[in-house]
Amino acid sequence: MDEVKFSIVIPVYNEEDNVIPLYNELKDVLMEAREPYEVIFVDDGSTDRTFERLLKLHEVDGRVKIIRFRRNFGQSLALAAGFKHTTGEIVISMDGDLQNDPRDIPRLVEKLNEGYDVVCGWRWDRKDPLFKKWFSRIANWLRRKITGERIHDSGCTLRAYRRACLEGLELFGELHRYIPTLLFWKGYKIGELKVNHRRRVFGRTKYGWKRLAKGFLDLLVVSFWQKYSYRPMHIFGGVGLLSTLIGFILGTYLVILRLFFGVSLAERPLFLISILLILMGIQFMTIGILSDIMVRLYYRAEGSYQIEKVVS
Repeated sequence: MDEVKFSIVIPVYNEEDNVIPLYNELKDVLMEAREPYEVIFVDDGSTDRTFERLLKLHEVDGRVKIIRFRRNFGQSLALAAGFKHTTGEIVISMDGDLQNDPRDIPRLVEKLNEGYDVVCGWRWDRKDPLFKKWFSRIANWLRRKITGERIHDSGCTLRAYRRACLEGLELFGELHRYIPTLLFWKGYKIGELKVNHRRRVFGRTKYGWKRLAKGFLDLLVVSFWQKYSYRPMHIFGGVGLLSTLIGFILGTYLVILRLFFGVSLAERPLFLISILLILMGIQFMTIGILSDIMVRLYYRAEGSYQIEKVVS
């Protein structure tokens, strides 16, 4: 068999009316490219007939692969599972709701061949409700300020990657939207391209204010992780040392007052504060040591999703 050139990864959750039309559009685009390909659908615990329809697609086209989760684990873990099962030189990720346009894939690949490691879609003319667009603009502005990564639309799943970029990439929570940021910090070259965005016709959106809030909290985690993931002791230990030092200086000052000037410490709240600062400093350093141990365990850990079935 020819080596696979393109691997298309599509996480889906209750998209029974969208998977077949999406496959038909994808097939037309990929056949025009005249390169070996595979399409990997990750069924994120759908409760409708999505999995049944994916099985029918696999019967028609053996290049369609299916990964089915036991329950809904979220888009980040669905993408992580899909990425781990890819064999193609270039990996394309996209949503399964028909809002991403498969005809943009050749343009993404063309941009990738200009020397980029990742090319991100930019939904510059989004067909979503106004509140979603405003929340997205605020979130993207905040992300750029905190992370230093400059792409316009981190929420667009339509992206093209060189497969080497995805090796060792750990995803959880809502981190799928920060994949370009994580790769940017690793030194990969990130590009972006304006892509078509279409209105949702079938099914219901999975996005809401709760998901936006979780995404913001994950942004803080990503920023912290980038700076201190390898040695969390550097931040916790630093805070602990500072707290201990301040407490020690205050305590020494008060002891000198008591021994040499006869000042009573019984009614001096500053003495209690100095003791508290020393204890807090010791606690922070202990947390730093435990965090270092947890980080080492993390890098040895397996994924946190459960696959019920793989159809390939």
